Amino acid sequence: MLVLGAGYSAPYLIYKLLEMSEELDLFVTVGDIDEELARKRVGNHPRGEAIRFDVNDSAQRASQIGRANVVVNLLSPVYQGVIAATCVRLGSPMISVSYQDQALLDLATDAQRQGVLLLCELGLDPGIDHMAAMRLISDIRKSGGKITSYVSYGSGLPAPEGNHNPLRYAVTWNPRNVVMSGKGGTQHMENGQIKMLAHHHVFDHTWSTDVDGVGTLEAYPNSDSLRYIHEFGLEDVHTMIRGTLRYPGWSETWSQIVGLGLPNELLRIPDLEHRTYREVIEMFLPPNVAGASTEKRVASFLRISPTGRIMDNLRWLGLFSDEPTGCMGGTSAAMMVKLLSEKLRLEEGQRDMVVLVHELDVEYPDGRKERVLATLVERGDPGGFTAMAKTVGLPAALAVKLLLTGEVALTGFHIPTHPSVYVPIMNEIEKEGIVFRERHETINVE
Repeated sequence: MLVLGAGYSAPYLIYKLLEMSEELDLFVTVGDIDEELARKRVGNHPRGEAIRFDVNDSAQRASQIGRANVVVNLLSPVYQGVIAATCVRLGSPMISVSYQDQALLDLATDAQRQGVLLLCELGLDPGIDHMAAMRLISDIRKSGGKITSYVSYGSGLPAPEGNHNPLRYAVTWNPRNVVMSGKGGTQHMENGQIKMLAHHHVFDHTWSTDVDGVGTLEAYPNSDSLRYIHEFGLEDVHTMIRGTLRYPGWSETWSQIVGLGLPNELLRIPDLEHRTYREVIEMFLPPNVAGASTEKRVASFLRISPTGRIMDNLRWLGLFSDEPTGCMGGTSAAMMVKLLSEKLRLEEGQRDMVVLVHELDVEYPDGRKERVLATLVERGDPGGFTAMAKTVGLPAALAVKLLLTGEVALTGFHIPTHPSVYVPIMNEIEKEGIVFRERHETINVE
């Protein structure tokens, strides 16, 4: 058993695999570029080992994957294609918590021919959201209902109680994914009309939604919602939206960070490690011919108030600091990943929270219309596992068990929308206390 990646989302997965190791006769190898972090996750368990794993070392990659009965990939999405290709070549099934991408789609035929399973989008969001949606859709169809609108939301946040930083956010998953969110733009459907947003507009297109047990949150579109119309068999819907949730105010600040151009992974900044944050910000501004301060020029460039909350947030993040970035990554995106990891940590004793919401409008043959709401709110344990680690790691661990016990016979490329995957995993998740609460509201027909 090979787990690649020992970061934020890995602890509970590794814990569960080691817990199941005797039952499944399993030996768990955890590989990460940070070997010390991998050792921390494994501890002194006799059925586990930690190794330094460099995904770009093709010989090591082939050696480790070739030995594995199952590979669980928790590495950054940018490496998913090369991991999947190696798995297909060497005959090792791969479970991934990342979104499908073109590289996986291109490997689908070869995976099918080789009899190898590539099962991705099997974490929280994507993952539990898909499986809960498929079970809900199946139940509605069995009762004769036709789904006309599908809206879902997902998020990882600090729990409402306790102190919050000015952005009311904490990084509990891969910070690179936070920095690069929305980079490819989004598309969804509202009332039969396809709506597309470029990266620099994603965080301007927000709306409020009330979540049972949490309160009012801010939503914005998430990636490509339209491809799930076919995946979920929802060809009759007039609205298809998958959204991300934040506390109100996040998007107005992040929109300006995108507007500055900081989420950029392509252009390398010379000597970034020794440059100050202020120097880097200056690179994204027009030439300073009037001698104005960086802060005033940022406000003018972004057309925002120089004394408003957004500027306060940018200042609090440290973007105008005269301290060196200390960033070895070479890009402004890498700088932002480092900055968010340092500034947006969970405070000691603070709990994180994950939220999943499904809102489905349904029509029945007798003319009735209703809205079905299914909500999951899960909080982490202070000083223990985060809710994010638990809800990302548990489905992947359960999928490993299904594969090793022969309960899933799929091959080729899949996401967890097949009953042989989502039914047993959702049943086991509920035994762990991770439960959706359903509510049905009648939609009055004029």
